[in-house]
Amino acid sequence: MGKPFSIIAKPIGPICNIDCKYCFYLDKEKLYPEEKSWKMSDAMLENYIRQYIESQPAGLVQFLWQGGEPALLGLSFYEKALELQNKYSNGKYIENAFQTNGILLDDEWCKFFADHDFLVGISIDGPKQLHDYYRVNKKGKSTFDLVLRGIDYLKKHTVRFNTLTVVNRKNSYYPLEVYEFLKEIGSEFMQFIPAVEKKNIEGITIGSTVDLQNLNSIVSDWSVEPDQYGNFLCEIFDSWVKKDVGQYFVQSFDVALESWCGVPPSLCVVAETCGNALAIEHNGDLFSCDHYVFPENLLGNISVVSIGLLAVSEQQEKFGRDKKEKLPGYCLKCEYKFACNGGCPKERFITTPEGEAGLNYLCSGYKKFFEHIGPYMKFMVNELNQKQPPSNVMNLFRTEEIWQNFTRKND
Repeated sequence: MGKPFSIIAKPIGPICNIDCKYCFYLDKEKLYPEEKSWKMSDAMLENYIRQYIESQPAGLVQFLWQGGEPALLGLSFYEKALELQNKYSNGKYIENAFQTNGILLDDEWCKFFADHDFLVGISIDGPKQLHDYYRVNKKGKSTFDLVLRGIDYLKKHTVRFNTLTVVNRKNSYYPLEVYEFLKEIGSEFMQFIPAVEKKNIEGITIGSTVDLQNLNSIVSDWSVEPDQYGNFLCEIFDSWVKKDVGQYFVQSFDVALESWCGVPPSLCVVAETCGNALAIEHNGDLFSCDHYVFPENLLGNISVVSIGLLAVSEQQEKFGRDKKEKLPGYCLKCEYKFACNGGCPKERFITTPEGEAGLNYLCSGYKKFFEHIGPYMKFMVNELNQKQPPSNVMNLFRTEEIWQNFTRKND
């Protein structure tokens, strides 16, 4: 049995009921120009579930359902999925996560999630004026109230949920408004994902890994600016570290603490290598990553070659190694390499000050963030080493004297 890996399942491909202006996946329809049904068949669903469970070396198997909008398939699809998971579990424990825009959620959906202990991820970008700036329906109208209605259903049925917020050119300038809003709607676990997408000079969405690295292509006007991404994280961190540690959990902060503790990061974006988070399309095509659903990153179809073999193929192994092996010398000398590892390869399309290719577009923002949080991370690591809770960092703000002593020590 090989190494563990995860798969993001796209059982309805890129089909969605809204039209987010920054969505990189909607254009994947072009990969399958003859497709009409856009639904994973029952036979493919069974094949996928059986193979995925068999390929996992551990006793825990986690399924992640995504899209497009996975709820468009209806409840019966996921009821069938649970039956198949039970059929092929072979003593393994199965968990399910469901990433949705929340618009189709109702009592029936949320009772199902609660009964089967689904973890639901809700995509929401902040208060109404920020969320609706890019996240609109097919007619260009607001989706905000419909998303909040879905969240209300989740809370009514006490479904575990977290929020995924895309940090874009607009909401990146309102970090505290976003953070306080997410707390107000009951999100205790938050992900802040930077929008970084490229267009070629004609404005056409990238269609290959070559386009990703093409210096003649341009960054889309909805992409977050590097320094502003750093500012966004720093401002939220300042609020969190004073009053919210241990009560609200922000993925970027948790992963940073892992790095400062010397623990291999749990998030692929900042891991030294990648390749352990694959994506499967509705027809069984398996790709290296859901950000690399390009023809050249197609590993194969699981009807022809098993998931277990495709996941450890030389093509996929090389994909994972390239993240480390293609890191510019500028990054290798950086004091924050341990916390960043060059970031996601899809964002490594600018040049270093020396002119070497492969620097991450967000580099300056990452540096700003890591420099800012460094002293607090060291404090929390020390608390953990002393068998104390890292939330003790909030004690630094109890009195002005404690705060002044801390800042002098870390100047």
